[in-house]
Amino acid sequence: MGQGFAFIARQKRITFDDKHFRIDLVFYNRILKSFVLIDLKIGELKHQDLGQMQMYVNYYDRKMRLEDENKTIGIVLCQNKSDLVVEYTLPEANEQIFASKYKTVLPSKEDLIKLISD
Repeated sequence: MGQGFAFIARQKRITFDDKHFRIDLVFYNRILKSFVLIDLKIGELKHQDLGQMQMYVNYYDRKMRLEDENKTIGIVLCQNKSDLVVEYTLPEANEQIFASKYKTVLPSKEDLIKLISD
């Protein structure tokens, strides 16, 4: 993950109105002084996934974050995403929620060498 990350929980359950929700991964970054929430999605990113992450981020900001800590960061990792779905689902000045594609197969050695040399 990088420097300063501390693992907090896997499948962290939060409950309100007798409904349970689970955040896939919760980290705390000591350098950023911020919680980092990660949700893993199989398949294409949907607008509901971003809304769900917004709920998690809001919960952590309102219930878990201390006054001297920075706002919570939410990351949704998915197999595929539409930039337009992300753009129109998240607020224009969004600085807290990010969506990114992941690959299920590593690039070949040749592709990595080419990428590094470019």
